[in-house]
Amino acid sequence: MSVAEEAAKTAEAFNVEVRRFYDVGVAGIHRLFAHIDEIREATVSVVIAGMEGALPSVVGGLVSHPIIAVPTSVGYGANFQGLSALLTMLNSCASGISVVNIDNGFGAAYNAVIIQRIADSNKE
Repeated sequence: MSVAEEAAKTAEAFNVEVRRFYDVGVAGIHRLFAHIDEIREATVSVVIAGMEGALPSVVGGLVSHPIIAVPTSVGYGANFQGLSALLTMLNSCASGISVVNIDNGFGAAYNAVIIQRIADSNKE
């Protein structure tokens, strides 16, 4: 959650509206589906995942907007401090996913802010 909050606070500092959805991982996919309509309305999503890092691929298959994927160092077993999640995200077959470094909530949010600003300028 600390990486997610770093991303959210960064985007909010740039006056970008943020909606938070926590604990919507692959292991409890029904929790993701409960919010999917609202997630699809977004211009860009920052998707943060530890463990095997599969969540950005799942979300990428369900939405048509860009996703910034953030692997986290949280996990157990063969997580390797986030390396397994990073490699999974880099190898995603879903389109529109960009990946930042492990625990880089700031970098993800900054890229999301740029995408949002471009979208907003195209509306004008």
